[in-house]
Amino acid sequence: MHAPGVVLINPKFPHNVGATIRACSCFGVESLVWTGSRIRLSQYDRLPREERMKGYKSVQLMNHERPFDLFTEGTPVCVEVYDQSEPLTTFEHPEDAVYVFGPEDGKVPQVTRRMCHRFVHIPAHFCLNLSAAVNVVLAHRLMSRQLAGNAPLLPLREMLHEVRGEVLTPVMDAVGWDGK
Repeated sequence: MHAPGVVLINPKFPHNVGATIRACSCFGVESLVWTGSRIRLSQYDRLPREERMKGYKSVQLMNHERPFDLFTEGTPVCVEVYDQSEPLTTFEHPEDAVYVFGPEDGKVPQVTRRMCHRFVHIPAHFCLNLSAAVNVVLAHRLMSRQLAGNAPLLPLREMLHEVRGEVLTPVMDAVGWDGK
C-alpha cells in the first residue's frame, strides 16, 4: 500500500465500504484498508453499488488489523470530531496522508489515535455518514492541491473518465462514441 490512502476502522455497513472505494477511485487515492470483521469481502459476490464504479479496479483493497504496517510511508491523519482538531476548511493536506475514519457507530479508538500525527474535522452542524465524510475529505484534498498548483486543474473533458451527460472525453471520441 502507498500513500495517500484511506483507513476505515471497523466499518459496520458494506455500502459504506463500497462508496469509499468509489470515492478513492474518483479522487485518485489508490489504497484502502479497513479493520475489523464486520465487513468480509468473501460474504459478498460484490460490494454494494460496485456496478456503477467505473474506476474501482484502480483501488487496492485490504482488510487488515494493523493498517499502518501496510503503509511504508505516510502521515496518519485522524478525521474525527475533537475539540483540538483542525477544521478541514484551512487544513493543509500532507502529500503522503493516510486518512483514518472511525466506524459508523463509534469513534477512532485511542490506540489508533496515538498513531495519528494530525487531526482534522469536517465543519458541519451534524456528523456525516462515513462514506460522505470520506468523499468530503478526498474532494477537499484534490481541490486544495489544485489551488496550490500541486495537481493539474484539468478541463472537464480531460478530467472525466466516463460518459456523463453531453461531455465526451478524448477516449470516447477516438472510439466514435455517440451516446447511444
